[in-house]
Amino acid sequence: MVYTPVVGTSIRRQLEEREEEILSPYAALNKNSAGRRRTEDDDECDIRMPFERDRDRITHAKTFRRLKHKTQVFLAPAGDHYRTRLTHVLEVSQIARTISSALCLNSPLTEAIALGHDLGHTPFGHAGEATLNELQPRGFRHYIHSLRVVDFLENNGKGLNLTFEVRNGIVKHSKGRNDIFPTNQSELPDTLEGQVVRVADIVAYVNHDMDDALRAGILTENDLPADIRAVVGERHSKRTGAMVRDIIVESLTASDGLLHVSKKMLKAITDLRMFLYENVYRSYQVHNDFEKAQRIIRDLYGYFMENGVGRFDGNEWEPSTQKGWDSEAQARRRVCDFIAGMTDRYAMRIYEHIFLPKPWNATNY
Repeated sequence: MVYTPVVGTSIRRQLEEREEEILSPYAALNKNSAGRRRTEDDDECDIRMPFERDRDRITHAKTFRRLKHKTQVFLAPAGDHYRTRLTHVLEVSQIARTISSALCLNSPLTEAIALGHDLGHTPFGHAGEATLNELQPRGFRHYIHSLRVVDFLENNGKGLNLTFEVRNGIVKHSKGRNDIFPTNQSELPDTLEGQVVRVADIVAYVNHDMDDALRAGILTENDLPADIRAVVGERHSKRTGAMVRDIIVESLTASDGLLHVSKKMLKAITDLRMFLYENVYRSYQVHNDFEKAQRIIRDLYGYFMENGVGRFDGNEWEPSTQKGWDSEAQARRRVCDFIAGMTDRYAMRIYEHIFLPKPWNATNY
């Protein structure tokens, strides 16, 4: 059947009808969305559906653009071919869309969650996150901060006003080192699309972090245990493809509204994640930079708590005009937001400007 839009009929209405005809009964439909945090004057768009608008709002956000200069594992200045936080979310999006399309789920919703899931990441990756988690009295988690970014910090403090389904997928995407498929269903996003992104996230990072470690010379192909290679393959594309294919086939076979993966593939992914923790994330090359990055974050945090946040135009630091904070809690929240939003290079340039001496120019004597 060839789909032909009918002239004179609401495009949005036609898209809603097409969703009902094509998508799986387990898919999230735009017309059934729980809505946004606040109503908008132009809430009804006659062309784009709500989840498409969310995707577009995220890709046009300043925070999204800054991901290109935020660390994934290896500090971005180490080389142009290493993954950054931006390329990570793009790879997650591609993997998630492949799974979502095969399962006849809502691809724009999947894409919106995938593109927005790491907006709250700090400079220097997990080194920055771990440091802010130590410094903040109530701790710091990037997935919670991602929700704060889209709800309050973006768009000059107005937030992006995303739909509930996208926000829910963002705040529940993270697994840490917990089970990939938890037995407690409350840990999972409410939509199957959100659950797809949650799984696509780990598929993306175990594969691209392995690829980056090979490029950095930390690992060789033969370092990967033979039992893992026997399941996932010998090359990057083979490994990713094997994992994605397994998830799709197992989920379609079960057809129960949940994601599934075979026992042997789940073991391979879990073992690969553990292998990377032991041989890459804790390697001296990565750990040395990790400690340096933590020092930068700690020193900046202390300085801003004492002097207030300001503005850096690349050459000069403009101190804050604010004379004081209403409370220590407000100060810590403001400083945390400011640091978390920095790129790696912005944090390093501010650190250099504030803490490092400048070469003396004899002509100015």
